[in-house]
Amino acid sequence: MTQTKIKHQPPYIIAVLPRYVEIRTFEPRLLVQSVELQRPRFITSAGPNIVYVASNHFVWRLVPVSIASQIRQLLQDKQFELALQLAKMKDDSDGDKKQQIHHIQNLYAFNLFCQKRFDDSMQVFAKLGTDPTHVIGLYPDLLPSDYRKQLHYPNPLPTLSGAELEKAHLALIDYLTQKRSHLVKQLNDSDPSTTSPLMEGTPTIKSRKKLLQIIDTTLLKCYLHTNVALVSPLLRLENNHCHIEESEYVLKKAHKYSELIILYEKKGLHQKALQVLLDQSTKANSPLKGHERTVQYLQRLGVDNLGIIFEFSPWVLKICPEDGLKIFTEDLTEVETLPRDKVLNFLKEGFKELAIPYLEHIIYVWDDKGPEFHNVLIQLYLERVQGLMKQYLNSLPEGVPAVAAGKEDGDLGEFRNKLLSFLDISTSYEPARLISDFPFDGLLEERALLLGRMGKHEQALFIYVHILKDTRMAEEYCHSHYNSSVDGNKDVYLSLLRMYLSPPDVHCLGPIKMELSEPQANLQAALHVLELHHSKLNTTKAINLLPANTQIREIRVFLESVLEEKAQRKRCNQVLKSLLQAEFLRVQEERIFHQQVKCVITEEKTCRVCKKKIGNSAFARYPNGVVVHYFCCKDRTVCPTEQ
Repeated sequence: MTQTKIKHQPPYIIAVLPRYVEIRTFEPRLLVQSVELQRPRFITSAGPNIVYVASNHFVWRLVPVSIASQIRQLLQDKQFELALQLAKMKDDSDGDKKQQIHHIQNLYAFNLFCQKRFDDSMQVFAKLGTDPTHVIGLYPDLLPSDYRKQLHYPNPLPTLSGAELEKAHLALIDYLTQKRSHLVKQLNDSDPSTTSPLMEGTPTIKSRKKLLQIIDTTLLKCYLHTNVALVSPLLRLENNHCHIEESEYVLKKAHKYSELIILYEKKGLHQKALQVLLDQSTKANSPLKGHERTVQYLQRLGVDNLGIIFEFSPWVLKICPEDGLKIFTEDLTEVETLPRDKVLNFLKEGFKELAIPYLEHIIYVWDDKGPEFHNVLIQLYLERVQGLMKQYLNSLPEGVPAVAAGKEDGDLGEFRNKLLSFLDISTSYEPARLISDFPFDGLLEERALLLGRMGKHEQALFIYVHILKDTRMAEEYCHSHYNSSVDGNKDVYLSLLRMYLSPPDVHCLGPIKMELSEPQANLQAALHVLELHHSKLNTTKAINLLPANTQIREIRVFLESVLEEKAQRKRCNQVLKSLLQAEFLRVQEERIFHQQVKCVITEEKTCRVCKKKIGNSAFARYPNGVVVHYFCCKDRTVCPTEQ
């Protein structure tokens, strides 16, 4: 027997001391047992689990307790690392051994948690693949009470509060973030989750979706306890799985209404979100006080939620019409794609005063050419002008005439200017549908613009000349409508001349409700038109309209201008004819010069490119006389060099 004082029997180290034998472990460094013997001196091993100790007079055999008993005792003593070493040494089947090792590791992680070594505990749980809900259950108030009652643990859980609880939450956040990342990367939602229980017999969550829901909801609660700034980024995640009712409860309890709005928005609960915004809008200390957040929220909803927009926009439109209108006019894709006809009807029914600025925005800013919108804007302008006009006329002192159209003070002048301007510049409205809305006893300038757009120049000019008695406006009308290339507009100045010289009957306008004197001819105005606009008149027709007793001296300026224009035009035509004749002669000379050049193709003539005879083939001749096959002429600007 070899004489020695120490032997290694994994996982133990056995040493002989003067009065006893001591059994220790190397990792972890523990004193396992001391056996008193009479002056032991030597120790030896005869194989696994066979150890002899000898003195001068005795020999003892040390027999180890079974590994299963050792493990049970070690677990009671919470010596989990040593228990793991022994479990790996057992001769059980692989399945049983693996199960027991896993159980011991779970107990070890649980014990680390109880020792408040939270980071170490979470790392072990992460490696084991323990069901996250069992880990979350270690913390107070993070799981629903009904589910929490189904979980069991080896020992009572430690009481956590204050800084310890915050530290525990931070460790849990790291653990859950890692778990969440792993679950999100799984492509198939239907794949069952492969988690294991902390204690055998405890139910686990198999659904990946359900597990993500619990993890995200728990992360939300942890962030509320540790770092509120991370709540919003979590809720804004596209794959956020927070449980709605549970998250709603904790956010309300923490008075985190801005974050609650994000939760509702991401879950599509727009009515709940907007109701919260409405409730908070009047609370003095609320971060959601006012209507701005409601406007921003409604602007992002889009056409699919038009009903909700109509439901929650009225309160904003009432307290701040200008900001409320931005719900329908902001330069956002979601706003621009809203059905404009439905928005217009909504505004006309409840907020008619906003229909005009809405139409002005879609026409002037968004450049909407829809005739219906242009028609409605004119009708709304007309209604507003008529109402204001009635008030204006009633306020005038007796005998004081009304001012010119668009020159009125206040809102009347503003809206009448808008109406006149829009009738003039818009090309999309339908005058034939609108003219019946305009009265015969007022707003004659507007009616004249409609008649002009319909091509009824005689009726429009009658209004300017014989009702409004404004020759300047009549001439401006002709200037804006004259077009020598359009049949209906090329004789508009002739119509003005006729209106001055041969005015029609008063009733050409229809059922006029105004007392008008019989129209009188205005020779001086007619002569003025002849002098200024002779180039835009058919001379023969214009002279035929003049009264028979018109003196030559009265139209002398007109005739001189016409004759001078005719003479000038004749001179221009003569010069142009001479220039064209000279150009014709030059071209003829150039043609004759080129025709004098002869090109003789003999039987011996060869192509300068391919060197073959020209023969009867098509050919091309360069200015320097070089002849090639037409096929060989690749670039007409480059002549092949002569050989």
